Amino acid sequence: MLKKHGQHLLKNPLIINGIVEKSDIKSTDTVLEIGPGTGNLTVRLLEAAKKVIVVEVDPRMVSDLQKRVSTSPYKDKLEILVGDVIKIDLPYFDLCVANIPYSISSPLTFKLLAHRPIFRAAVLMYQQEFAMRLVAQPGEELYCRLSVNCQLLAKTTHVMKVGKNNFKPPPKVESSIVKIQPYNPAPPVNFVEWDGLMRICFTRKNKTLGAVFKSKPILDLLSKNYATYCSLNDIILEEDFSIKDKVMEVLEETGYITTRSGKMELDDFLKLLVAFNKTQIHFA
Repeated sequence: MLKKHGQHLLKNPLIINGIVEKSDIKSTDTVLEIGPGTGNLTVRLLEAAKKVIVVEVDPRMVSDLQKRVSTSPYKDKLEILVGDVIKIDLPYFDLCVANIPYSISSPLTFKLLAHRPIFRAAVLMYQQEFAMRLVAQPGEELYCRLSVNCQLLAKTTHVMKVGKNNFKPPPKVESSIVKIQPYNPAPPVNFVEWDGLMRICFTRKNKTLGAVFKSKPILDLLSKNYATYCSLNDIILEEDFSIKDKVMEVLEETGYITTRSGKMELDDFLKLLVAFNKTQIHFA
């Protein structure tokens, strides 16, 4: 049976046990599971945790799960939330452990990372290419905006690859499990500003930043942002002002004008963001 959002049910008990083991669940933990399906993983989570909260959008799956757990000794540990996980407010949880619908991988990952209070870890099943982007390092082919955005906020670790035949029905893609451990406290970075800079830097990750920032659409965007900042802060804009000159000056002074985003570390991007913001160039 194929679930809503294109999710496939995990059936291999060895993989399920591996997920639970890698999650390091404590007997005092509240665990969040997204898309429990018929409850193969849920049952194992209930055995290990103090409480399991599941979010399921499909009422038929909710009914099947309720029937399955109703006769078990763990039925009082289970709480079911019916709804779209992207739209609902999530309750408190210590861990998130789930075989998620692959179609919501990105919005769900960043919704979890924005959740407060900060949870200890998430162990999630993703489509393999998405998973490898999450953990990719500078210089690797899959290193991208997703990589740096996630790694700014959390330690990301590839746990294991999972073959197609471990699911019912088998998906068309390979899968992987990733462990995400949010930094606590979260880094003191304006994430909207950060992501705005990353959008620009990774438009062409193999071109130099000097070349990327010379593009007219990017200069037009930064010029509007700069004019707005000046207006809001009562700063008079010089008649001969050139946003291009200002941007190139920052790139020259930081030494990143000939650097390519695909090979930059997180610290490099942070230094660049600080340098831009000091000259009133913003990306939000």
